[in-house]
Amino acid sequence: MARLVLENYIGGQFFPCSTYLDSYDPSTGEPYCKVPDSGREEVEAAVKAAQDAFPGWSATSPQERSAIMSKLADLIEEDLESFAQAESKDQGKTITFARTVDIPRAAYNFRFFASSILHQTTECTQMDHMGCMHYTVRTPVGVAGLISPWNLPLYLLTWKIAPAIACGNTVIAKPSEMTSVTAWMLCKLLGKAGFPPGVVNVVFGSGPKVGDALVSHPEVFLISFTGSTLTGQRVMERSAPYCKKLSLELGGKNPAIVFEDANLDECIPVTVRSSFANQVKNYVKKAQAEGAKILCGEGMDPLVLPARNKSGYFMLPTVIAEVSDDSCCMQDEIFGPVTCVTVFGTEEEVIRRANGIKYGLAATIWSSDVGRVHRVAKRLQSGLVWTNCWLIRDLNLPFGGMKASGVGREGAKDSYEFFTEVKTITIKH
Repeated sequence: MARLVLENYIGGQFFPCSTYLDSYDPSTGEPYCKVPDSGREEVEAAVKAAQDAFPGWSATSPQERSAIMSKLADLIEEDLESFAQAESKDQGKTITFARTVDIPRAAYNFRFFASSILHQTTECTQMDHMGCMHYTVRTPVGVAGLISPWNLPLYLLTWKIAPAIACGNTVIAKPSEMTSVTAWMLCKLLGKAGFPPGVVNVVFGSGPKVGDALVSHPEVFLISFTGSTLTGQRVMERSAPYCKKLSLELGGKNPAIVFEDANLDECIPVTVRSSFANQVKNYVKKAQAEGAKILCGEGMDPLVLPARNKSGYFMLPTVIAEVSDDSCCMQDEIFGPVTCVTVFGTEEEVIRRANGIKYGLAATIWSSDVGRVHRVAKRLQSGLVWTNCWLIRDLNLPFGGMKASGVGREGAKDSYEFFTEVKTITIKH
């Protein structure tokens, strides 16, 4: 079977690359796609295309940009099944999750920011005793570099592209080289939606080559990155000489706190889904070496697979108990179906232990005591706290982490402020 071959999308056209990377079907472990192994040359071409497109795109009205973005959302929804099938095969998530969460949210990201950009306001103050008035204006930053991860490929890529272009910026996007197919499919729709050439450019390739060239380019004024904390630190180092605007959504180790008065009928199914949503065997071995107990899953139960999937990336959902708080399984972000279960005695104790990690992205609390929910949520060092639920988002409100989980926030107002520069104008009359 012929492999799918992706091409870079620069200045409204597709371009082949001189070298390629293999991308693997996680269900079989076999290569099925060739992804451009781009580098500095392709990034330079994309920067030039984005710079050329910026004057025209930034001069369009919010209403014009909104209409084009809404059209793109329509096109994604019209081809939802093809996008879902591709996302499932490329990333390994279930077709149901791709069909009901990832792709609908990708379309909604464009639709949401197409509406949001029409309702932003600026500030105005008066100093009558000085005969002056002051007001602010917001203008697009310029060329934005957007780097998205492998776990929610189109979902998070569009979460970055949509607000950036809504605000009048032009962009260079770098999807994960492991999950690039739906980004390439999106490129095919941009011209149909009405985007001028160069407004959205997509350069495929690895972090050390494409990512580094992008974050260190002096003409890319802004970087939005989602990925590991270690890579986020590298992004800060490479962009520091140019004082770039940065939004970094990094790692997380999200505690789920279940109090004795929780509604277990609601809590257990949701907590199971949140614990095993991503598809790391070394951590299980380390936990055993530290004296932890494996309740089920890896090393305990047989994994039976069809012949064609025996080399695929499969692992049984694994539950670990009797693990210490300083264990790597309790401290590190594990991108696999592994969860640790531990008991606590008091409210004060669980807050201290939940905050005893370097990350602070999200947390969940399960309790029927409203006062307790408010107390604990306020003291948890997390950018987002769900109580008696999980993964319910209002895109108007901020999303982002504390501590090693990142810098900055994203959401309607926060994204608008990040993807624009504010200027204060004073008029004496």
